[in-house]
Amino acid sequence: MIPFLLWLLLLVLCWPLALLALLLYPIVWLLLLPFRLVGITVEGVFALLRALILLPARVLGGRR
Repeated sequence: MIPFLLWLLLLVLCWPLALLALLLYPIVWLLLLPFRLVGITVEGVFALLRALILLPARVLGGRR
C-alpha cells in the first residue's frame, strides 16, 4: 500500500516522471527476470551441495 501511495505522491509532484516509471517498470522487471532465475538455480545447487556434504554426519547421528 505504501509504494502505491508514494507513486501517487510522485504523480502529483512530477507526473511525467511517474508515468515514465509506470511504463518502464514492466520492462525492467522482464530484464531482471533471468538474473532472478539464475539466483534461484544457484541457491538450489548450493543447498544440494550442502546436503551432500552433511549427509555422512546425518547418517552417523550427528546433531541436528
